Amino acid sequence: MLSLLISAALAFTPNDAALAHRSAIEFVAKCTPRDAGTVPGKIAANWILDHASMTGADVKRDAFMANTPRGMRPFVNLYSEFSTDPTENWVVIVSHYDTKPGTECPGANDGASTTGLLIALANALCGWTTPRGNVMLAWTDGEECMDYYSPNDGLQGSKRVVEYLMQKGRTVQAVLCLDMIGDRDLAISVPANGSPALSKIALYAARRIGEPDLVRQVGDIVKDDHVPFLDAGMKAIDLIDFSYGPGNAWWHTPEDTCDKVSRQSLLKSGRLVCEMLNVLL
Repeated sequence: MLSLLISAALAFTPNDAALAHRSAIEFVAKCTPRDAGTVPGKIAANWILDHASMTGADVKRDAFMANTPRGMRPFVNLYSEFSTDPTENWVVIVSHYDTKPGTECPGANDGASTTGLLIALANALCGWTTPRGNVMLAWTDGEECMDYYSPNDGLQGSKRVVEYLMQKGRTVQAVLCLDMIGDRDLAISVPANGSPALSKIALYAARRIGEPDLVRQVGDIVKDDHVPFLDAGMKAIDLIDFSYGPGNAWWHTPEDTCDKVSRQSLLKSGRLVCEMLNVLL
């Protein structure tokens, strides 16, 4: 019985971590900048579609228009769905891929690392021999704000995912937002504005993978892609390393480079997410 239980679990392997790391580095090299609503942003979306599809996943492109402080702009989300029974609950895993407008930021950790991580998660889900439940991966555009977060500035892609889920009439069990968790000096925080039950599952999953100090709860309120889901009444959590460099000094700067992204950190993050899925599904 134990061997059956072990074989049924979703695993994230060192090979998956290598894929995540390799994808992140190539994404930065070929798709920087990738500000939302721009031609390079569209090129980045096509790159994700191509490379995520190489894992065997079915990846769909969702192009849409949304109002911004600069007027109506085009955005592109990417979705990949793994379903054993679409009528049952869904777990949604979200990561943005866009860079901060108006900065010379490569976005290696802030965007690219978790873009690569979602590609690797697609690979792991495609190879899951005994799948269960329903999982949706969403690469979101327009998470970064142009000026400051407001109803028409920032989080555009995640708002679109909420609309998509509601149009499909799906019951969402959990939303996991991944951001900046490829940092070579990894310390994942769970901000206060998240669902307490999911926070407990994150802490439990960290212990289950033998990394009890990997995740910590903090009192900060963070504006990230999980917020539109919370606003829609869905359970959601943000998994973020918001201590990126001394005093978070590398965030949204030219210092957000690939040398600061670690394959080992991506392995830990991927294992954490997969263990959370094992608990949730």
